[in-house]
Amino acid sequence: MQHAARYLLICAAALGLSACMVQTGPQIPPPADPGDGAGYTQSPESAALARYYANIEARLIADGLLRADGGVADAPYTAEMLAANFERIALYDEYTLSGGRFIQRETPAQLRRWEAPVQLQAHFGASVDRLQQAEDLSILSTYARRLSRASGHPIITVPEEGNFHVLYLDRDEQRGAGDLLHRLVPGIGQETIDEIETMPRSTFCAVFAFSEHGARPVYLTAIAVIRSEHPSLLRRSCVHEEVAQGLGLPNDSARARPSIFNDDEEFSLLTPHDEALLRILYDPRLTPGLTPEAARPMVRSIAEELVGGASDAPV
Repeated sequence: MQHAARYLLICAAALGLSACMVQTGPQIPPPADPGDGAGYTQSPESAALARYYANIEARLIADGLLRADGGVADAPYTAEMLAANFERIALYDEYTLSGGRFIQRETPAQLRRWEAPVQLQAHFGASVDRLQQAEDLSILSTYARRLSRASGHPIITVPEEGNFHVLYLDRDEQRGAGDLLHRLVPGIGQETIDEIETMPRSTFCAVFAFSEHGARPVYLTAIAVIRSEHPSLLRRSCVHEEVAQGLGLPNDSARARPSIFNDDEEFSLLTPHDEALLRILYDPRLTPGLTPEAARPMVRSIAEELVGGASDAPV
C-alpha cells in the first residue's frame, strides 16, 4: 500500500488554477435523489476494490494501527511539538500542479481557512443504500458538531445548498462524476475532474478545497470524495481525515503524533492533538494569507496557551 497516497487534498485555486475560480451567488440545486440502492449492480471492479479495502483494514487493525483511542495515554506532546506540527500541516502543501497533473511535492503555503460558516452536504451515489446513507449522515453530523467545538467555527450539516460537499461514490460512479462536479463547483478545472475520475486505488479518499483565484486565501467551497467500497472504519477514517483537511490542514507530517495527519496509519480518527491544531487554525489572532515565518511567533504563543504554559510540558 502506498501510504503517501492514502489521503489527498488539493487546494485548487490556491495553486493558481484560474479555471477553478468559484462563482459567487445562489447555490446550485442538489443532485437528484439516487434512490435506495435497490436494483443497483456492483461492477466486478468495484467488488474487487471492496475486498481489497476490507483486507487492508483487517491487516492494519491486526498490526495495532487505525487506533481510535486518541493516543492520550501513550503519546504526550509539548507546546513546541504542537507548534511545529501545526506549521508543517497547516502551512505547507503536500501536492502541487505540474504538467496538468497533481504531484506530491511539499511546498510552503499561506494560511488558509474558511470565513463563512461551513455547511457539509452529503451526496450519495446509487451504490449507497438507505441504511448506509443513514449511518453516514449520522457520522457526518456528529463529526460536524465536534469540529465546530474544536475550531470555534460554525460547522453544520445541511440537506441542500451546502458549500462543503461530501461525495460517497463507488469506482464506477467516480469515473462518471464530471457532470456532478461541474454542478457543485461551476468553473472547476479539468485537472481536478481528472484527478477524481481516475483516482488510483492507493488513494483511499480525497478532498479538494477552492478559493477564488487571485483573492485572499479563504475557502469558498470544497469537495471530499469517499469511496463507497470502504468497510466501516476506513470509511469513517476517510471522513475524519478529509473533512478536517478541507478546513485548512492540507499537509501530513511524519512527526505528528498522536494525529491523523500522518501517513503511518496509527490513528484512524481525529485526536485531541488534532483538535488543538484546529483551535490554532481558527484563532482570531491568525489571519488568512500568513506565511510560515510570519505566523510562527503567534502559533508558538497559542500552542503554549493550549498545552498549559511551558513549551517543554507534555500533555
